[in-house]
Amino acid sequence: MDLFSIWWVWLILGLALATAEVFLPGSIFVGFAAGAALTAPLAAWTSLSVPQLAVAFAVLSLISWFFMRRVFGFRGAKAKVFDHDIND
Repeated sequence: MDLFSIWWVWLILGLALATAEVFLPGSIFVGFAAGAALTAPLAAWTSLSVPQLAVAFAVLSLISWFFMRRVFGFRGAKAKVFDHDIND
């Protein structure tokens, strides 16, 4: 039995990636963490091989990353510039 065919390994990977998101700058790991967490039920309930689980992880991570970007927005936007004083 291969290590990546066990469901709890995918959950630990998701937790490790979520922890990396907290400690490292950028918003890239959140999609991978969600993809790993969503791959865990596939590993538990189906008999997919490791390459099939890897493809599922990649697809779910990409979908999760786009969803998170859509929900939480893009942080690289320009700074807000005020043309007038709010006290006027």
